[in-house]
Amino acid sequence: MTGLEIGIGSLAVMVALVYAGLHVSIALALTSFIGVWLMRDSPVLAGRLLSLSINDSISSYIFGVVPLFVLMGLVVSQAQIGRDTFDVANRAFGRIKGGLGIATVGANTLFAAITGISIASAAVFARVAVPEMLRVGHTKRFATGVVAGSSVLGMLIPPSLLLILYAVLSEQSVGDLFIAGVLPGLVLAAAFSVMIWLLATRLPGFTGRAVPADPGEDTAFGLAAKVAPIALLIALVLGGIYGGLFTPTEAGAVGALGAIVLAVAKRRLPLRGLWKVTIETGHITASICFLIVAATMYSRMLSMSGLPTAVTEWIIAAEIGIYGFIAAYVLLLIVMGTILDASSIMLIVLPLALPIAQALGLDLVWFGIITVLAVEIGLLTPPLGLSVFVIKGTLSDMDVSLGDIFAGAAPFALVMLFVLTLVVAFPGLATGLL
Repeated sequence: MTGLEIGIGSLAVMVALVYAGLHVSIALALTSFIGVWLMRDSPVLAGRLLSLSINDSISSYIFGVVPLFVLMGLVVSQAQIGRDTFDVANRAFGRIKGGLGIATVGANTLFAAITGISIASAAVFARVAVPEMLRVGHTKRFATGVVAGSSVLGMLIPPSLLLILYAVLSEQSVGDLFIAGVLPGLVLAAAFSVMIWLLATRLPGFTGRAVPADPGEDTAFGLAAKVAPIALLIALVLGGIYGGLFTPTEAGAVGALGAIVLAVAKRRLPLRGLWKVTIETGHITASICFLIVAATMYSRMLSMSGLPTAVTEWIIAAEIGIYGFIAAYVLLLIVMGTILDASSIMLIVLPLALPIAQALGLDLVWFGIITVLAVEIGLLTPPLGLSVFVIKGTLSDMDVSLGDIFAGAAPFALVMLFVLTLVVAFPGLATGLL
C-alpha cells in the first residue's frame, strides 16, 4: 500500500475505534504506531517515533501553563469564589425579569477569567445558581440550561485551557490567543443575557413565571469585599500577561499562588482540601499529557503518509473557498461534539485542518477562536454534552432529567452558533485587540 492509502486507512480505523468506545489517546497512539510500522516496515522505527513524540510534545516550557492554570481554577472552585461572584451579580441584575439567569451569565463571565475550565463553572453554578432560580419560580429546564450554556464561557474567556491546547498544537502564541478570546467572550456573554431577557419576557412558559429575585441586603462594603479577590486575581493574571510582566506560564504560577493565598486567607482551603485539588490537578494534567503525546504521534504519522498535503491540494482544486472550508470544518466539529469531549476533538481534527488553513492563508489565531467556539457547542449537544452530565451529577435534585438540561441548553447552543457566525464574518472580533 502507498503512504496515502495507509494514512486514509489509519484515519478510518481510528475513528471507528473511537466510536466503538476506545479511549481517544489509545486509539490515536495505536493507529499511529501501526501506520508508521506499515509505511516503514519496521516496528523499531515506529517505537522511536513514539519516544520522540513523548519527549517533544510535553518537554516544552510552554506546556507548564497547563497544570498551573488547572490548579488555579480548582483552588478558586474550592474557595467558593464562584458563590461570591454570583452574589455580586445577583445584586446587579436580580430585580429585572430573568435577572437570576443574567446574574449567572455575569458571574460565569467573571469566574471564567480566573478558572479557564468549563467543567468547573458547570459544577460550581449547578450548586449555587440552580437552587436560587428554582426557588423564585424558574423551570428546571431553564435553570439548568442557563448554567450549562453560560459555563462554556470558561473555555473562551482567558485564561482558557482549550486556547492553551490549541496554542500548543498550532505553535501560536498563548498570549495572542488569550487576547483574541476577550471580545468574542464578552459578545457571547452579552448575547446570552439578551436572549435570557427575551425568553423571560416573551416565553414565560419556557422560563417559568418567576418573581424577580431579592438581591439581598449586602452593603457596598460587603459587595466590594466579595468582588475584590476576583478583581485582584484577574488583574494579577491577565494584567501581568497583557502588560508584558509575565509569560503565560509565569502568570499561571502567579495566579495559582494568588488563588491559594486568597483561599487560605478566606479560611476556605484546609490542608486536606489543598491536597485534594493538587491530586486532581495531577490527574487532569496526566490525562492531557497522554492525549497530547498521542496526538503528536498521530500528526507525525499523517505527515509521513502525505494525507494532509493531498487533502489540502484537493480542497484548493475544488475551489470551495475559505468560507466553504470553514463551514465544512465547523459542521465536522459540531457533529464530533455529539460523542467526544472538546480536547479530543481538537487533537483529532487539527492535524488535518491546520495545514489546509495555512495553505488558504487564514490567520491561525482567528481560526483558533472559531475552533474553540465550534467545539464548545458540543458541550451542550446530546448524546454526550459533557457540561450537561456534570450538572446532572452535581445536582441533589434527582427529578431533573438529562432531557430537561439539554432542552434548556438548546437556545444557548443556537446563540453560540450565531456568535460563531459573527466571528467568521467579522474577523476583527477576534483579532481587533492584537
